[in-house]
Amino acid sequence: MGPPGRWPSSGGATPRIPFFPVAMGAAIQFFQGVDEPVVPDIRMTRSRDGRTGQAIFVFEQPVALSPESIGDIGGMYMLDEEGQLVTREVNARFVNGKPAALEATYTWKTTADFERFMRFAQRYADSHDLGFSGQQGDSQQSDDQPEANED
Repeated sequence: MGPPGRWPSSGGATPRIPFFPVAMGAAIQFFQGVDEPVVPDIRMTRSRDGRTGQAIFVFEQPVALSPESIGDIGGMYMLDEEGQLVTREVNARFVNGKPAALEATYTWKTTADFERFMRFAQRYADSHDLGFSGQQGDSQQSDDQPEANED
């Protein structure tokens, strides 16, 4: 196996998205190899049949927008023990000409993609001491959202 952040040699085509191991739990990165410490507000919507949907992430004052950040943001990378989920739909929100937030949208088009995203979301919530609340039940539209535990 090659160095971290690289795919092992398969003797053929190289996969499009490299895997970056996560030391523990799950993480979100805007620059590969650099975890974003700000926990986002996450809203989810699903189609009535449950197959398609979106998760909208809002990071208020993320480190990725600080003057010390290391470059241009090319996407949001969600990493866990299963691998990596990626979205390129990332936009900065500015207030009075200064960066205030990052908004990212992750879209799934199959039930398997949704289940994979939910496994990531649960691991992310667990590794950041967050609770996970939302509507349970049939495949109706839902507004699931991780929120901080109040102990």
